[in-house]
Amino acid sequence: MADNATNTIRATFETREAADLAVEHLVQQHGIARPDIFIQSASDENTTGTESSRGDVKRADAPHEGEIEVSVDIAADQLQAVQRSFGDAGAIRVSGR
Repeated sequence: MADNATNTIRATFETREAADLAVEHLVQQHGIARPDIFIQSASDENTTGTESSRGDVKRADAPHEGEIEVSVDIAADQLQAVQRSFGDAGAIRVSGR
């Protein structure tokens, strides 16, 4: 019998571009509804990541004050696949509970 307990998994990314790619992986590869995925600053600062990506290179007002966090609640049997997807998208840290 599969364990379908809900787990929250979080991953941090250096750029908004990488976080957006992770969201696309969750939606397209794992069938997770976009409203169930959360993107936010990993700190208390407003940020677009620790590094520029193509979308914010030319913006003077794009703050680089910290990492971006993506979090989602998933069934336990999805945990390893989602961890791999986060890694493939460029996560620098992945944690689950």
